[in-house]
Amino acid sequence: MKTILILSNHHLYTYNLRKEVIQKLIELGHRVIIALPYGEKVELLKDMGCEFIDVPLDRRGTNPITDFRLLLAYKRIIKNVNPDMVFTYTLKPNLYGGIACRLNKVKALHTVTGLGTVFVRNVKYKNIIVLLNRIAFKNSHMVAFMNNDNEKLYKDLGIIYPSQDTMIVAGSGVNLDRFKFQDYPNEKRVKFTFIARVLKDKGIEEFLSAAQKIKEQFCDTEFEVVGFVDEEKYKKLLDEFHKKKIIKYLGKRDDMPKIMASSSCIVLPSYGEGRGTVLQEGASVGRPLITCDTYGCRDNIDEGENGFLCKVADSNSLAEAMTRFIKLTDDEKKMMGKKSREKAEKEFDRNIVVQKYVNAIKNI
Repeated sequence: MKTILILSNHHLYTYNLRKEVIQKLIELGHRVIIALPYGEKVELLKDMGCEFIDVPLDRRGTNPITDFRLLLAYKRIIKNVNPDMVFTYTLKPNLYGGIACRLNKVKALHTVTGLGTVFVRNVKYKNIIVLLNRIAFKNSHMVAFMNNDNEKLYKDLGIIYPSQDTMIVAGSGVNLDRFKFQDYPNEKRVKFTFIARVLKDKGIEEFLSAAQKIKEQFCDTEFEVVGFVDEEKYKKLLDEFHKKKIIKYLGKRDDMPKIMASSSCIVLPSYGEGRGTVLQEGASVGRPLITCDTYGCRDNIDEGENGFLCKVADSNSLAEAMTRFIKLTDDEKKMMGKKSREKAEKEFDRNIVVQKYVNAIKNI
């Protein structure tokens, strides 16, 4: 039996996306301890057999004092727990958890879930983050990436070395039983559904602009936006487009399989993802996809088979992809949905991801 410490940044994501990995580790007889900020899903994780340590963590903050306290907290926890191995997920646990593992000489398996908004856009902090990554990842025993582009970037930046062990996992994978295949809607009217946090980097502006363009040519086409609004300016924008009947804003929803089943096509014009979980879930339900030709997004699409790719930050390109989809016959749309499900079963099954982590533990 091994003692495995998991460092993560949020109870909800840990439960929804990692619970099968955690459950499998417990079934294999390992002692699993999770360290993250307390939230309601922690109780469900404890019911599964996890031990819990509460760690305050500001996911988006850039205060160096707060982050230094997090590093000290991780160092103290690792010293007290004395785990055989530490799993880290997401930016700050990877950075500060990785450094704490080095200081305590403990084996670490890091999962790069994405580059993060700060890493991609904020030049001011990018060099610091790259430096911290180099320190954190230097002696890691395994680094899991969700797409080949991110792995290449980490190697190009010198964050990891060619000799370090890495593996590619299809994101967190999809629970195929929860996201069951659903017959394609019989509605003649096409409905495009955007599902994501409402942020610039998720392509919300391009989606709204493309919706407006499409409505001018195909007036009966429907557009839905589903997701939590992070920025106030987008609340006003969504309200404006909703009142004009260009889109329907459904807010944050927990019934994703139902939402996806009623959609004709799942759209995520993101500037980049770890692996685009919502696209994989949409594929599992059996829906065609439209997303950008960029890292973590294109991996989910076989062009023309189960969906279409468009250019990043280009509403015209997105509108063209939507138009191509609208002009497909009903049978072609249904076939795209079936191809999506086939791809999900072959590549996105969460059990495949779980087994990769289990095998990694055995080999470390």
